[in-house]
Amino acid sequence: MAYDALFTPLEIGAITAPNRVFMAPLTRNRAQPDGVPGDLAKTYYAQRASSGLIISEATQISEMGKGYLNTPGIHTDAQTGKWREIVDAVHEAGGRIALQLWHVGRISHSSLLPGGAEPLAPSAIRANAQTFTENGFEDTSGPRAMTKPDIDQTVADYVAAAQNAREAGFDLVEVHAANGYLIDQFLRDGSNRREDEYGGSVENRVRFLKEVVEAVAGAIGPDRVGVRLAPTGAFNDMHDSDPETLFLHAVETLNPMGLAYLHVVEQFPGDDTSEDERAILKKVRAAWNGVFVSNGDYTAETGEARVKEGGADAVAYGRVYIANPDLVERFAQDAPLNEPDQSTFYGGGAEGYTDYPFLDDRAA
Repeated sequence: MAYDALFTPLEIGAITAPNRVFMAPLTRNRAQPDGVPGDLAKTYYAQRASSGLIISEATQISEMGKGYLNTPGIHTDAQTGKWREIVDAVHEAGGRIALQLWHVGRISHSSLLPGGAEPLAPSAIRANAQTFTENGFEDTSGPRAMTKPDIDQTVADYVAAAQNAREAGFDLVEVHAANGYLIDQFLRDGSNRREDEYGGSVENRVRFLKEVVEAVAGAIGPDRVGVRLAPTGAFNDMHDSDPETLFLHAVETLNPMGLAYLHVVEQFPGDDTSEDERAILKKVRAAWNGVFVSNGDYTAETGEARVKEGGADAVAYGRVYIANPDLVERFAQDAPLNEPDQSTFYGGGAEGYTDYPFLDDRAA
């Protein structure tokens, strides 16, 4: 076997992953308009069941959590029932799967929200970003600042979504606190200008993350919960005056909870990471006491090195998993990889979704 470290089993919370080649969450915009996953999703995820852990596409926890056209939800019976079919297919194929819990916050458009509502955010600051609507790419709508009842309701929505995920059979859930979405918006002082207990100091800005994760862990067990952070990420107009202090405090806050894992976005495809950013990521890794999942444009070789040196316990692969449903087998055999077709990443049908060839040239 070409990569011994990547193929060592890993205890990750309540489950055992047979390998450390994880599938990263990948938005594909192929759900129905009501947020029920599409029929092809069952095939898509089951094809990739050899992954040590599949982390599902980001899935909104409520109607107000939606920010893009045709993304799935986990807040209705119909959505939960369809996810159950998908999870059953993954389990029947021998896989393990986590659901990523998502609230986009200000990265939305009123046309996507009930009654044309304003998006919710920690502060009424419009993001310099776009989202995808029925009209194509549009600037995000101006948000309104969340009230304390809004915050309490959103925490409750996270809990209900996590419970629905467990009802659907998901092995774990991942709280999405990265990439400029709602929890990340609370964390960063570029998007959070609140003057109450959720704004100002680092401790206050981490409060919403803490409340969400504690509530979800209390509902389904901390060993069923992971968290995703992006300490150096600038996606969706994110910035902070002191990210090192902020994210070290966030990690210190999460550490005592006994969570299944921490998943850190270290780099976006094609982006360079500065020396300062690498130093922050190294400190975040050192501060975390549990299972650490790295995500950052890794190859088989760099992922193997990362795990072998102790920089990560597992590596989450993104775009390469779109094109290679049997990525684990290809790594194991050191086989060539299919090239992803970016034009089919978002929306559409089977093309670029379930029709990529396997090593034996037979679709699952």
